[in-house]
Amino acid sequence: MAIRNYLRQFLRDVRAQKLRLFLTVFGIVWGTAAVTLLLAFGEGLQKRVVRAQKGLGDAIVIAWPMRTTKPWEGLPRGRNLRMTEADVAALRSEVEEIDRISEEYARNRGRVGWGRKALSADIAGANTEFGEMRSLVPQEGGRWFNEQDLAERRRVVFLGDQLKRDLLGEGAEAVGESVRLDGTPFLVIGVLQTKDQDSSYSGRDKDKVFIPSTTFKAIYGPEEIDNFIFQVLDPLKVADAKRKVTETAARLHRFDPTDEEAIQMWDTTEGMKFLTTFFIAFRTFLGVVGALTLVVGGIGVSNIMNVAVEERTKEIGIKMALGARRRYVIGQFLFETLTITLAGGLLGFLTSWAICAVFPQLGLEDYVGTPVISAQVAGITTLVLGGIGLVAGYFPARTAASLRPVEALKM
Repeated sequence: MAIRNYLRQFLRDVRAQKLRLFLTVFGIVWGTAAVTLLLAFGEGLQKRVVRAQKGLGDAIVIAWPMRTTKPWEGLPRGRNLRMTEADVAALRSEVEEIDRISEEYARNRGRVGWGRKALSADIAGANTEFGEMRSLVPQEGGRWFNEQDLAERRRVVFLGDQLKRDLLGEGAEAVGESVRLDGTPFLVIGVLQTKDQDSSYSGRDKDKVFIPSTTFKAIYGPEEIDNFIFQVLDPLKVADAKRKVTETAARLHRFDPTDEEAIQMWDTTEGMKFLTTFFIAFRTFLGVVGALTLVVGGIGVSNIMNVAVEERTKEIGIKMALGARRRYVIGQFLFETLTITLAGGLLGFLTSWAICAVFPQLGLEDYVGTPVISAQVAGITTLVLGGIGLVAGYFPARTAASLRPVEALKM
């Protein structure tokens, strides 16, 4: 019964104050859309940056054997560190924190040919674990190297997606075709699935050629690896793994185990830690800015309710003189405030969802990502909206309920 009376009174006020109510609701719509869109675009940008960061590899460490910078046991500094697949095998067995590890050979500007067409591309040799570590996912119908490819030194090749398009054309099927690497025929077994990649250490994967490491050695003949890559599943153990890699290599090649320059390492997990911290701060900032915009709308709601209290002072006095209790009066004004807030919030959410639905058609995802109104974003916005609605309605409602019937009837 009380809810029906509240609603009847609210509809009567709506008819009497259409313009003022419209402007107030618009303020809530604007504030809700601001909070939702800022958080949605912040989340979309974070996912885009993280996805591009992981395009290089997921939680990997890239290591380059360099030269010693400290004398050790009578040996001078400045010695070149030459590591081989045997060293990689030793690291695999002795450093328990390592989950995956792969050697990598590199040949810059090799010749890749198909039919009468030939292009220049970097060629890399690696093992079976390299593909997963480096996020080299094959397109449908293709695959990465397997153990048999390495054991038999098969002449098979995995092509970057852009290189495949440049060499064979956009719609051509590459898997099963034969291409030439520096004049030697290779069977294409896979093509890279298109991925975001903001960073690299030897060129973008989309432009490269990958072959089994054993095949690379058989054709090009190097004994020393150019670099190696390893992955540690537990982020808390990456530092220990890096230290043990240096210590193991130092024992095998006789250099100071504290010489961190002998093997230079790029720890991609450090970048992810920075991005996580940065985006927490960034999204918090966006949320605060949006919430302040919504507070402005809440002030508008509070003002209209204060005006309503002043205009309906005699009405409140009559109701209280006839026996209306304090909680009834508070309930009336809180109901009206929350109804206005709810209406503006729903319209704000609908506006935000419409913008997020249209945004992908603008073709800007590569720059700012795709805005996402997740459950977290919706939940935060709802909590902020509800809190502002309660605060905006409570004080005018308390003022109305504090009126004495005799004084209210005189006003």
